[in-house]
Amino acid sequence: QVQLVESGGGLVQPGESVRLSCVTSISMFTLTSMGWYRQAPGKQREFVAGMWVGGETNYADSAKGRFTISRDNGKDTMFLEMNDLKPDDTAVYYCMAGRRKSWMGEYWGQGTQVTVSS
Repeated sequence: QVQLVESGGGLVQPGESVRLSCVTSISMFTLTSMGWYRQAPGKQREFVAGMWVGGETNYADSAKGRFTISRDNGKDTMFLEMNDLKPDDTAVYYCMAGRRKSWMGEYWGQGTQVTVSS
């Protein structure tokens, strides 16, 4: 069973930055896709950013220019750097991974809360 563990969430003010981390229990080279989703209260879970094993990335329109997805293969860790945060970014952020070429992977973390408020 693949385990994903997120960390790095918290309460921040508008305009500030946060970096989320996701540690995998297996080598990231065995995972075809990895990414981040988020779910705000009363809303459906939505795609934020993703990365194929080869390094190609994809971003939701809401994340382009402000969020950056990256990975450290040596530490089996994926990151989401979020800058210029807005109250609309408030959500539980989930790490996702899969062995297929799909942005809807079969493995999920437990989520980490990010709250943007003054």
